[in-house]
Amino acid sequence: MGGVLPIITLVLLYFILARDFGFIGFLKYLAYKGDLSRALSLSVLPNLGLFFVFIWTNRLKAAQGVLGSTIILALITVTIRFI
Repeated sequence: MGGVLPIITLVLLYFILARDFGFIGFLKYLAYKGDLSRALSLSVLPNLGLFFVFIWTNRLKAAQGVLGSTIILALITVTIRFI
């Protein structure tokens, strides 16, 4: 879930912001403008809610999985930001 939710959020951003482009064109546009890392950071935010839901319902292994995928996505975002 921690890896799928950011993808769904990124697709929702695409539908809200740029229906004129194709999805790949949208990603290329974000990369050209230098906003790809910002969009990826924004798409990871719903993982916070999912993490707390798993914590509150005592699904600790699922919460660890969400946290792990969030850390991986954060490292990818930082790499994109500084390259």
